[in-house]
Amino acid sequence: MKTILSMLARIAATVFAAEFVAGLVHWFEDAYVRENTPLLGKVIARPNIVHHHYPRYMTRHNWWQSSFDLLCLSVSLVLAAWCVGWLTWEVWLFAIVSANANEIHKWTHRTRKENGRVISFLQDIRVLQTARHHARHHTDPKNSHYCTITNFLNPVLDRVHFWDGMEWMLARTFGLRRREDTSVRGHGPGPTWLSQFDPKNLRARKGGDHSLPSNDLVIRTSGSVESSASGISNRSATPYPDEA
Repeated sequence: MKTILSMLARIAATVFAAEFVAGLVHWFEDAYVRENTPLLGKVIARPNIVHHHYPRYMTRHNWWQSSFDLLCLSVSLVLAAWCVGWLTWEVWLFAIVSANANEIHKWTHRTRKENGRVISFLQDIRVLQTARHHARHHTDPKNSHYCTITNFLNPVLDRVHFWDGMEWMLARTFGLRRREDTSVRGHGPGPTWLSQFDPKNLRARKGGDHSLPSNDLVIRTSGSVESSASGISNRSATPYPDEA
């Protein structure tokens, strides 16, 4: 019995460690990678800006498009562990979970029908992060809930103001300032190129084909239901009515 409990504890610790690192990457991308950042601006900053303005847009992406950056980091970790002789099952599990963190993130922006029974069930029993929980990351000022795999780490990190502390330290030590998020109410408008990702414009370019996946979300605010083309970018809301 002790062996089983010990194994489960090691699995949980590895998953939480992977989620924390993925959240750290997510936080750094959101906070400090800008459009003009060399190498990273086009491949990281722009998709993140689109995501905060139109959260559902990422559901159009395949696994590779969603996960290539975390996959590169995970492969690097496995190769480094192999080179020094530390390639254990924990390293493999850490790498697999880390590489799929953004795919799990994407599931929180999809409907239950899009996710299917298995993923929806794992969200229902809180093995995977729920849409309601992740909606807090998309609630102004959008500077919390960076971990995207489970519902467990974010409350702890946010309660101790971990991200605020990191940003304070980087500001004091290196003079780094957080990137302004134009999707936050009062901080817009966003860059002009964002219009090409507007769901209404996307459908218009496709000849009004309403069978295309829509980025519109039905959200619940103050007990009422509203329709929003920009998802949950400027509201305190949950992304799907069945999550309320």
